[in-house]
Amino acid sequence: MATVDISASILSADFTRLCAHVQEAEAAGAERFHVDVMDGRFVPNLTFGPLMVDAVRRCTPRPIEAHLMIVEPERYIPDFAKAGADNIQVHQETCPHLHRTVQQIKQLGKKATVVLNPATPVATLEDILSDVDQVLLMTVNPGFGGQKYIESSLAKVLRLRQLIEERRLACAIEVDGGVGPANAAAVVKAGARVLVAGASVFGAKEGVAEAMRRLRASAEAGLIPAGA
Repeated sequence: MATVDISASILSADFTRLCAHVQEAEAAGAERFHVDVMDGRFVPNLTFGPLMVDAVRRCTPRPIEAHLMIVEPERYIPDFAKAGADNIQVHQETCPHLHRTVQQIKQLGKKATVVLNPATPVATLEDILSDVDQVLLMTVNPGFGGQKYIESSLAKVLRLRQLIEERRLACAIEVDGGVGPANAAAVVKAGARVLVAGASVFGAKEGVAEAMRRLRASAEAGLIPAGA
């Protein structure tokens, strides 16, 4: 049976106790950790650099995703790889030579993910899909945590899933933005197998462990075939 990974986004973590918060999410079952890197140019915010990846790496052995919401990501990919990122994620919108950038990531021994903004069509990936390990679909406009999920994103997940299945590829689908217990089942049912969750995990009033339990239950409900 297929499984769903939860990638806890540290953008919503308490930085005064980063390691403790990361380890709390790890103990609650987070399979990955997601580091949102923003440059204030491609997106209207400024966040972390490679040092944050290094800090998270010191807290957990779990895979780390470096989501590069930056212009000219190829200039910084080696730094994030060296810092300990296992999966390096670049936006289709910032890579005029996307194939070259994907190969750069793979030559460093890392998994390559291509990211699409909400308004970027899935069709733009047709000629690169067989070269990537994963596609991340943004279900909010990137730049800030805690945004509301864009409902029309579900159809986009379905289109990407169909394209991957038609070509019999092993490429995984990840979604990022506004994912929580209320919509995780639908997103997984549409084809996503990795869910990025920040505010719904680290910002939950009920605590990280209970938030992860509720999110996991919803996600796994999406794996159950209709009528089962």
